[in-house]
Amino acid sequence: MLHLASSTDPAWVARAVRDLDEVLVDHAHCEKKAASTALSLLFRYPERPELGLALSALAREELVHFERVLRVLVARGVPFRHQRPGPYAAALLSAVRATEPDRLVDTLLCMALIEARSCERMHLLGEACADAEVATLYRELLASEARHHATYVALACRVRPADAVERRLRELAAHEATVIAAASSLRRLHA
Repeated sequence: MLHLASSTDPAWVARAVRDLDEVLVDHAHCEKKAASTALSLLFRYPERPELGLALSALAREELVHFERVLRVLVARGVPFRHQRPGPYAAALLSAVRATEPDRLVDTLLCMALIEARSCERMHLLGEACADAEVATLYRELLASEARHHATYVALACRVRPADAVERRLRELAAHEATVIAAASSLRRLHA
């Protein structure tokens, strides 16, 4: 279960397929950022050893995904380049509470929601892409994205009781739904 409070508008899929190269460049940046976020949590919370192994494994897998997307870009003749970040993650993270351990719980749950949205959209792209290589990439990443979502939720449950985590996850999912509904028309995985 992905815990999303809304579904992607079909118009997003049509836009993404029309500008697939731009979405793929963004996807590579998203995978790189996901690895970076997992590592930054390791550095920020060294006193929480229950996070270490899971976040380390997650960071490594995100880098493998980054490399897979880069290989698809190379095969398509699309250069990986700097790209202005979309507003999605910053808007989602604006709901993170400031005091610990709530800050950690909220950050983990926001990462879970980002993974969930990625999973949902990769499923849609896997079904809609005419390019077999890209469609295969997205279909093959689905299970990992769903697992990453579940990992972040499970880690949050190590910090706070499960009922409190579930309650906060519903609140943040509602916030994420408003963020995704207000997303720009940029050709991004989360726009």
